[in-house]
Amino acid sequence: MTLLQSKRLLLALGLGVLAACSDSGGDKPASAAGGASSGATSTLEAAKAAGKIRIGYANEAPFAYMDSKEAKVTGESVEIARVVLKRMGINEVEGVLTEFGSLIPGLAAKRFDIIAAGMYVTPERCQQVAFSDPTYGVGEAFLVKEGNPKNLHSYEDVVKNPDAKLGVVVGAIEGEYAEKVKVPSGQVVVFPDAVSALSGVQAGRADAYAATALTINDLMGKTQAGSGLEKADPFTDPVIDGKGVRGYGAYAFRTDDKAFADAFNAELAKYIGTDEHKKLVAPFGFTDQELPQGVTAAKLCAGQ
Repeated sequence: MTLLQSKRLLLALGLGVLAACSDSGGDKPASAAGGASSGATSTLEAAKAAGKIRIGYANEAPFAYMDSKEAKVTGESVEIARVVLKRMGINEVEGVLTEFGSLIPGLAAKRFDIIAAGMYVTPERCQQVAFSDPTYGVGEAFLVKEGNPKNLHSYEDVVKNPDAKLGVVVGAIEGEYAEKVKVPSGQVVVFPDAVSALSGVQAGRADAYAATALTINDLMGKTQAGSGLEKADPFTDPVIDGKGVRGYGAYAFRTDDKAFADAFNAELAKYIGTDEHKKLVAPFGFTDQELPQGVTAAKLCAGQ
């Protein structure tokens, strides 16, 4: 080997050692930076620095909707979020309107940083997002034509009547209820939002619209007399796996924002059930009966 070749070999070996040290030293910081806590802190700190955060909502009263008179997004979920985020140093909430079925994909794509839409906590959704503890619990209801011509008082009634059509909002839990109660898919009509579902019942495209009792109450409260609609009364909640269902709504965060979710949840726990909270949500139709009564996201994610 010539002297020149020897020098080249030593130079190559030296560069290789440097490269190896560089790669080795870079692994640990990269791993830490990609961890859940540091990624979540980044989202939280960025929001604090900007003084605002984006929330995704699906225009479903009374949980989250656009108030045309005030020209701002409001509702039970939005207003609670405003209070909690303000306590965390984030003063402004920017709403991003999204179809309900696109909320989780939109969160993952970082179109917004929190889902504030009264979304039910389910084990399936827990695989995709990190939930806060719930802010409310509520049963189901049907919106039907006056006189309830097809006598629909439960999901099971739809199963029994092959001519009955059940309306649900895309991505909402009611679609899952219908499937689990064995409502044939041909009897289910999917709408983009609650207002479209209401119009669908009026037009006869669906015989009943299934939603939370709070959603139906809100729609009926805003519907003018002579609309030809009513809330099915009485109504029996669907029985899933031997249990009558009760839905619990919460906020959803990206799974790598768990530290953000935990910080939000800590403030939320101090607020839910207080007199200030009850006064805030009363105009949206929420009462003591809708309080979550100690039910946690952990229990719901575990299917309890």
